[in-house]
Amino acid sequence: MPHIKNALIRYRIIDRCLRNKYAPYPSKSKLREACEEALYGSYDGANICDSTIEKDMFAMKMEHDAPIKYSKRFGGYYYQDPNFTINDIPLTEEDLSAIKFAANTLMQFRDVNLFKQFGSAIDKIVDRVSIAANPEERDLAQFIQFESTVSTGGNEFLPILLDAIRSSVKVHFNYQSFTSTEPPKQRNVLPLLLKEYRNRWYLISFDLDKQSIITYALDRMNGLAITDEQFKKPHGFDADNFFKHTIGITVASSDEVQCVQFKADHVAAKYLISQPLHHTQEVVKIGKNKTTFEIQVVVSEELIRAFLSYAGEIEVLQPESLRTIMAKRAKSLNQIYN
Repeated sequence: MPHIKNALIRYRIIDRCLRNKYAPYPSKSKLREACEEALYGSYDGANICDSTIEKDMFAMKMEHDAPIKYSKRFGGYYYQDPNFTINDIPLTEEDLSAIKFAANTLMQFRDVNLFKQFGSAIDKIVDRVSIAANPEERDLAQFIQFESTVSTGGNEFLPILLDAIRSSVKVHFNYQSFTSTEPPKQRNVLPLLLKEYRNRWYLISFDLDKQSIITYALDRMNGLAITDEQFKKPHGFDADNFFKHTIGITVASSDEVQCVQFKADHVAAKYLISQPLHHTQEVVKIGKNKTTFEIQVVVSEELIRAFLSYAGEIEVLQPESLRTIMAKRAKSLNQIYN
């Protein structure tokens, strides 16, 4: 049974490779490597052989009418219909069984350190496939609704940038800043880290022109290209600790970390205790009507917006500079609504 499930997963991986416009016409070997990496974390062909990929593509043609063709000119495979995707085909019982098998496997490792940060995502997957016992059930939305996110774009750059980071090569792209009215500018960077924040992906990179570490949003990129130029990671860059004192994606030097103290009313405090703003959050004092908290962070726009989301339920006590910023924002709100 696991072999059948793995075949169904391989179909999806092959489909994704054939639709990747940034790496067109993948060869049989490239498809095998993609499947083996996704399923076994290796590339050497010990678990999947080229003949398996041949059989998979034949099955995709027969079972799903996949318009897979081979290009002699480019030495690889492609979809004759560029709009085709196996994802548009309704899930069968076998598909759903394969997903359940994979989800249940993930559940066994959700508390392992490597996967702890993905615990909630794993829970969502397991919940969804556990509920959908019948893949043909169409009225499920009448009884249960899952949180949905809107893609901001740029996700197609993830595998390319990940390869560039792994290979330690330079990349360049055109970038349009939200705060600039000028045309997009070309950026030449050394990619260091990919980070997701609120359903938007960011690239942490060393900008060769600015000679500093800069964060770029993937949804504002276009014309991404990888070069063959190798690079060495900037001295002192530590991916594990880069965002240690940060809320969001704004990063500053370690000497800018401050003790931020604030108090929240009874209801807001319960939310903050159940979902801390930061891993350094501590309860300093529990009063009759207010609870006082402390966090050790860099003061950033993301932190300010997090406080504003609680409106009058939170009062910043220190540092005084942040308290002043909050007072100015509150004054602006008062002017708008008055």
